[in-house]
Formats: sequence, structure tokens, C-alpha cells
Amino acid sequence: MHSWPEPHVELVPGKPHALRLYDSADQQIQKVEVTGDTATMYVCGITPYDSTHLGHAATYLTFDLAYRQLLDNGYKVHYVQNITDVDDPLFERAERDGVDWRELGTSQIDLFRSDMELLSVLPPQDYVGAMEAIDEVTEMVGKLLDAGAAYIVDDPESPDVYASIEATEAFGYESNYSAAEMEEFFAERGGDPERPGKRNPLDALIWRAHREGEPAWDSPFGPGRPGWHIECSAIATNRLGASFDIQGGGSDLKFPHHEFSAAHAEAALGVERMAQVYVHTGMIGLDSVKMSKSLGNLVFVHKLVEAGVDPSAIRLGVFASHYRSERDWSDEVLHAANERLANWRKALENPGSVDAAQALVDAVRLALSNDLDTPAALQAVDEWAAGERGADDEQAAELLRTAFYSLLGVRV
Repeated sequence: MHSWPEPHVELVPGKPHALRLYDSADQQIQKVEVTGDTATMYVCGITPYDSTHLGHAATYLTFDLAYRQLLDNGYKVHYVQNITDVDDPLFERAERDGVDWRELGTSQIDLFRSDMELLSVLPPQDYVGAMEAIDEVTEMVGKLLDAGAAYIVDDPESPDVYASIEATEAFGYESNYSAAEMEEFFAERGGDPERPGKRNPLDALIWRAHREGEPAWDSPFGPGRPGWHIECSAIATNRLGASFDIQGGGSDLKFPHHEFSAAHAEAALGVERMAQVYVHTGMIGLDSVKMSKSLGNLVFVHKLVEAGVDPSAIRLGVFASHYRSERDWSDEVLHAANERLANWRKALENPGSVDAAQALVDAVRLALSNDLDTPAALQAVDEWAAGERGADDEQAAELLRTAFYSLLGVRV
């Protein structure tokens, strides 16, 4: 699977700050310790059954910022993202709409790529569909079975394979949820706690045996298709190694998806911890109501752009609140973002001195290094735009244009 074109990111003069991110497992902001010259990052991708809405986009914009700060620190970045192009929601939407599920998936993947390109999101080097990773998944399932970390349910008609939550001593460390919270979220977020034959209601499906009318692939444990969590385990570790730097996604993925993805990798590969830092973004609401497909209150990136909204204004609207907060999108948020973008562009007509510009770049860098504190970064630019900037120097304008785009992805 190919990703989208990579925009050019220039080096920004001055001294960068080491990136620090909030780790959901350790529940604190900590430095991302990169070994060698390449930072490694895995972010869970889309299930391509509907258009990219602003909630999706906000997640990928967050990790785009992390990518940009790592580049600013002089690292290469190996970024991997999956596409869950075999899953029940895709089949259900295709059946509802009377289209082939493969065609639906392809159309939505193409739209997602277009949205990411519009928003100047840096693409992953490896953009991998579940169908491309079947052999990787079956290999990991085999390792879990061989290690006694997984089992096949005693059901001749549907001999599904499940991973045991007892396979790793540290199960639960990533989400820090209580047993009651795990049970609640597992049932709400695609789990099957009442499946007969399971040893524990929380055990997760890693290979779904073939059912009539569903696609299937051959495996040593019978025809079927991958479970959701192990798909990410296999795709990530086969490209980034058994343990890597950043695992990311929305806060709704913290459990069960990220908990199980980590547990599967750790049990199969014998590592203590799959990712150094687990990073989760807050949900986006529309006019104070959570944005979701079920409520039908979605704001789509491509529709905003078609209506004439500048993609840089979309970025600024999303960045107006911190990525970990439960954020809101509204006409007021968009209006403020448009005004902010116009003010920045107006200020660049009289950019001030290079020294003042460099001081602003340093302030933006410092804010972003502190757990991607975009509200503080934007406030620093606002204060510069509203204040006295000294004698004009065209080099100052060029420095700031470079910095705003390379660090924030905003074109001014």
C-alpha cells in the first residue's frame, strides 16, 4: 500500500529542545529517549468505511507534530501506520450501501490520503493494509500458540483463536484501567466477553475462523482472518522491532486495542514493553457533543476545504486546544482560527528583526517540546503578531515562514 506525497520540511535555525510526551502507561510527561539516529513511531490507522472526519484528522495532526519535532531534533523518523482493510464495520457498511467491500475500502483510503495531503501531514514510510500482513499475523499467532499464550476454542464450527490475558504478568499496565473498567470498555469497543469457550471473558480474538460470506485466508490453524489487535502488533514489530519509541492513537484505543496490541507483541517476542511511550489524543466534539458516526454529527476535512477553508486554519483550529484534552469544534473555533491565520500573515508583512524572530522560534520550540503544548505555541505567535517587532528584516519573515511550516505545518 502506498501512502501520500511527502511535503518538504526545511531545517529551522536555532537550537531545538528534546521532545517530551505524556505516557499513558507511566502517567507522566517524559523525554522520548531515541536510540541511535532514527526515532520509531507507530500510529493506528483507519478502518476505511467512511470519510475522514475531524476527530480522525486531529489524531494524525498530533503525531504529525511529534514527527516534526523529532525531525527538528535531527533524527530520522521511521513512521508506520496500518489500515484495517478487513473488518466487520467495513463489511456492514458495504452491505448496507450495496457495494463491494474492497471497492468501498479503496475509495475511502484514497480519500484519506487526499485529506492528509491537504493538511500537509507527513506520511508514514510504511503504510500497511491488514490484507498485506496476513503472513505476519499468522506467524505471530503461531508463536503465541506455541508459547501457550493463546488457545483455540473448542467449537468445531468456529474454532477461533484467542490470546489469554494471563500471557503477560504486566497486562493492564498500558491503560491503568481497573478490572471493572476493562470489562466495560471491552464490551463497548468490539470485544466479545460472552463468547462460549473462552477461558476469560476479556481474552481477545486473534484469528477469526472462516464464516460463510466472509473473506478468509489459509493458515496453520485453519482458514480465517486476523483479529484487530494482533494486526497492529505484527505490522508494528515487523517494521520497527520488538520494542519501539512511540505508540499512538485516540484515547478510545487505550483499551482494549493498545493494551492487547502490546500484550500480544510482548508475549510473542519476549519483550518487557512494546513501546517506550504510549500517547493518546482526546476526543473531538461538535458544538459540545462528541463527534461520532452513530450520532451523524461529523465534520469532514474534504468538505471544509471544498467550502473554501484554508487547511492551515483547520490545523490552527485543532491546535487551539491541547491534544490530550476533550476538544470542541464549532463555527466559533473555525472563525477564531481564520482570524489567527490572517493576523499572522498580516504581521509577516512587517516581520521585525531577525533576533525577535529567533526568540519567537525558540518560544514555539519550547512549547512544542513540552508534550506538544500547542496552545502555548500559538499564544507566543499571537503575542509577537500583536506586539512591537522592531526594525523589519526580510530574513526574519523567511525564518518565521520556515519555522511555522516546519514545526507547526502552518503555511503563512
